[in-house]
Amino acid sequence: MAADDTAADGIRGTAHGDAPVPLSVLDLVTVGAGSTATDALRTSVQLARLAESRGFHRHWVAEHHSMPGVASSSPAVILAHLAAHTERIRLGSGGVMLPNHAPLVIAEQFGTLEALAPGRIDLGLGRAPGTDGATAAALRRTDRLNEGADDFPQQLAELTRFLDDDFPDGHPYARIHAVPGPVQATSPGGVQSPHRPPVWLLGSSGFSARLAGMLGLPFAFAHHFSARNTVPALDLYRESFRPSEVLDAPYALIGVSALAADDEKEARRQVLAAALNMVRLRTGRPGLVPTPEEAEAYDFSPAEREFIDSWNADVVHGTPDEVRAGLDELRKRTGADELMLTANAHGGDVRLRSYELIADVYGLPTPA
Repeated sequence: MAADDTAADGIRGTAHGDAPVPLSVLDLVTVGAGSTATDALRTSVQLARLAESRGFHRHWVAEHHSMPGVASSSPAVILAHLAAHTERIRLGSGGVMLPNHAPLVIAEQFGTLEALAPGRIDLGLGRAPGTDGATAAALRRTDRLNEGADDFPQQLAELTRFLDDDFPDGHPYARIHAVPGPVQATSPGGVQSPHRPPVWLLGSSGFSARLAGMLGLPFAFAHHFSARNTVPALDLYRESFRPSEVLDAPYALIGVSALAADDEKEARRQVLAAALNMVRLRTGRPGLVPTPEEAEAYDFSPAEREFIDSWNADVVHGTPDEVRAGLDELRKRTGADELMLTANAHGGDVRLRSYELIADVYGLPTPA
């Protein structure tokens, strides 16, 4: 089956400057100690504009819940705001946790986003809750959490039918339409954009990799928190891939923690603070992202220090040249078709500076 060129064009990116593959942004909308969610969301707008002006291909936001240091519980709301402040860059979810939502709701939300920013929206989907079990139960109003993950292929099929408006005759949902959506083009006098958001599958293990391959969908792997599984998952995706109307060949993106600073010492200070934030999160003590000064003064236990060293070994950080070398090596080792960079740091200014430095070291376009 040949891929539809229009659909594929919404997936494949174009590399700029000296970058070996397209570079993109994963925005966790982090909230640092001493700042507010308003500050974090303002930084997201600045980051999206910076990314657009410097030739980054897409800007995604992730769904997380009950985490004080992350203000991205509602990706669709944030994406609508970013769409109003940008003109060209692709915007999407990295991702929406589908088991937390009814498929029709997601189809309506992303149909609305597509109407607001035609041809610029990506719908990235995950099957994890994006939070702890108790919060997931509150979101889903059930404590049978495994059921949602196990039903992910069925939920995905239902969502796809809502997006395409093609439930077969006799199906209980055949007379239901996700609006905005294709039904408007078939109504008398109706005109509707031919685009619909490309669906991506996200994962940190083999399940979504295999499913994305079997369905011929693009795949995004969370290397930034599951680095040991990256190469096996990408291999499985490519081995499982079957051409579809969306893609005629695999397209794999990986999320990478990357932080560039003007000097190596400052980069180390910033990633230490981000790692302390992860220590607290993993031990049930989530909070605002600590300052580098707080991290330097923190008395790490031997187990925490071991975690920090392991975690930061997978964070590409340092001077711009060091970050470029690390990203180039990672791309070569994984064969990724696109690198999506997330800069975890306490301050918004530090995050913005990191993307500027990475853009500079790769010779990405400079704003007119």
